Amino acid sequence: MNLLYFIIFFLFGTIMGSIYTTIGYRLPVEDKKLFSKFYCDECYHKLNLFEIIPIFSFIFLKGKCSYCHQSISKKNILMELFTGILFVFSYYVFGFSYELLIALGIVSLLVIVTVSDMTYLVIPDEVLIFFSGYFIIVQYFRLGLNGVFKHIFIGLFLFFIMYTVMLIGNKIFKRESLGGGDIKMMFLFGLILDLFLGVLAIFVGSIIALPMSLFLLYTNKEKVIPFGPFLLIALTIIYFIQIESNTIISWFVF
Repeated sequence: MNLLYFIIFFLFGTIMGSIYTTIGYRLPVEDKKLFSKFYCDECYHKLNLFEIIPIFSFIFLKGKCSYCHQSISKKNILMELFTGILFVFSYYVFGFSYELLIALGIVSLLVIVTVSDMTYLVIPDEVLIFFSGYFIIVQYFRLGLNGVFKHIFIGLFLFFIMYTVMLIGNKIFKRESLGGGDIKMMFLFGLILDLFLGVLAIFVGSIIALPMSLFLLYTNKEKVIPFGPFLLIALTIIYFIQIESNTIISWFVF
């Protein structure tokens, strides 16, 4: 039975990965056909059924549009595969539970933000608002009203922490050091993690981003680093390993 669930979650994940990739590409540029996956981004040719099946369509078309023969970005198939794998892993770790719903939300946010931030250096407000509402609803059923208010407070606190870091960074570097989307996204972290783990996510995200940042600083003339995906990778790691604040604190105490 688990194998069947793994297959279902993988297939569902690839479908959602295709949708999330489309949103990540189109939402920041306000594409009016945002929710219409069925056309080529290069020539606007309407796609048939075989051209919209995740992963298979890329292989079937040999990585090119059947009409204009322009190459289809390999990011599409990679994000579809990545999402499918993470959906399966979410079910494997959490089973059918409220925690699974949170995990799937984190993965979904990670995919959309990775595409949009890496492509346009933008984290759309619409995405943050939607997932804020999503996590609040899930936490309400999981923890009750008091639990929701607690996490909202943590989210606001993390927001102000990140905002303070931005102000300090701006003063030191004499330029914008953090994007507004990175700061707003910390509110979502508070809806998921406790305060200590939220701060830890910022630290871990910075560590993960360091090697890539050094590379991008060397190759990118504009010296702009998309920080959002690294923060979300840190959030994903911390949430999936199910580590608790007390456990980490005890490591340092003892």
